[in-house]
Amino acid sequence: MVSRGLLIGRFQPFHKGHLWAVREILNREDEIIIGIGSAQDSYSIENPLTAGERVEIVREVLKNLGVLDRAVIIPIPDINENLAWPGRVIELTPRFDRVYSGNELVLMLFERFGIETVKLEHINRDIYQGRVIRELIVKGEPWEHLVPESIIPLLKKFGFEERIRRLAARR
Repeated sequence: MVSRGLLIGRFQPFHKGHLWAVREILNREDEIIIGIGSAQDSYSIENPLTAGERVEIVREVLKNLGVLDRAVIIPIPDINENLAWPGRVIELTPRFDRVYSGNELVLMLFERFGIETVKLEHINRDIYQGRVIRELIVKGEPWEHLVPESIIPLLKKFGFEERIRRLAARR
């Protein structure tokens, strides 16, 4: 039977820490399910990209890695009920064997459902964070080195930098 690991993230934007996690999971599992978290949110400073844009970005990363055939991408909206959320995720996704996360709350919630979890260590957490990347953009500082090179054309196409700046100016 095929083994599958689940990774849920907001990917605002997808960065090299996410890339490390995807590679780590695919070294351990036959397939990966990537859940696009907070799928209902977009055009805010915390969640500037739409779920559709994030799906395109993740697909590009997977295509570039040559593993698109080993992955499923599923948008997952928030429901703001922690104990009910894993059930909603299970309802929306194909079967999975393990949940991978660096988020302690995510691990606890899935463990409560009897699902095996694997804690992922954050690498270079001080710089590999969507919040940090968005802040660098607002300050006009270099940020592109923090994301996979293959997605930069998509981020440009989506007007990611301009969107961040305009959203930050609204605050």
